[in-house]
This record gives sequence, structure tokens and C-alpha cells, in this order.
Amino acid sequence: MLDDTDRRILRHFQAAPELVSSDLADRAGVTPSTLARRLDRMRTRGVLRGARAEINWQALGYAVEVSLRVTLDKTQARAFDDFIEAARDVPEVIEIQTFLGQVDVRLSIIARDMAHYQQVYRSRILTLPHISDLDALMHVARLKTDETLPL
Repeated sequence: MLDDTDRRILRHFQAAPELVSSDLADRAGVTPSTLARRLDRMRTRGVLRGARAEINWQALGYAVEVSLRVTLDKTQARAFDDFIEAARDVPEVIEIQTFLGQVDVRLSIIARDMAHYQQVYRSRILTLPHISDLDALMHVARLKTDETLPL
């Protein structure tokens, strides 16, 4: 699906997504029109899904991050769907992952401090539907967050 030129474009785009198109084209060794055409094709095919801002939550006053491992009551037919739909509505939930195995869902939650976390936990998390067990893991440090693919 991707040729060497596409991979080269993606490699440079991953390394420096803030570059203007002409500089990205120079680095990738293509013309600006070729770059635009190939990026458009990759977006259409779903290879590139969009652009996003990376926000430093701590700089905005969120000092606490907790991972909650959730086991759902799977005797309920809509347990996953109902839980995920409700969890999406909690603003402090910044990530939802689903799993096969003993743990069904992992939520990443941010809070300003422990008091705020406790308020979110008691009023928003514990009211989510179909929870049979919760396990909280307090984040201490993020050591790697690189999503760069080896292209």
C-alpha cells in the first residue's frame, strides 16, 4: 500500500509534524505538490487520521493521573456498551482502553489534586454502570510516550 516515498514522507512527518509543507517536502525529497497529493491520498485511505495538539496536563494544573482497571459484570448483555458510553461523558477520563482477559477496561483519569480525584471517583466513576471490580494505579512517572512508528 505504501511505497518508499510514502514511508519517507511519513518518517519526516512523524519526526517534525510542525513543519510547513514546503520544508517537509524538502526533507522528504519531493516537491510540495507531490507531498500534498500523497498526504491527501494517505488521509483518504485512513493511514493518516488527523492532527492533534499534545497538551501538558500538569502545566494546566492537573497534578494527579490514575489508571483504573475495571472489571465489568458481563452477565449484563450491554455491559461494555453502557459502561463505555457513560465513561466517555466524564471529562476527567482522558483515555479508555478495552481488553480481553481478567480486566475489561482501563481508564486514564486526570485530576487537579487528590481531593479532586476523590470527588471524581466518588461522584462520577463509582456511578458508572455494570462495574464489578475496580483497581486503581497511581501514576508516578511517564518514562516513554513515543508513538513513532519504525518506517
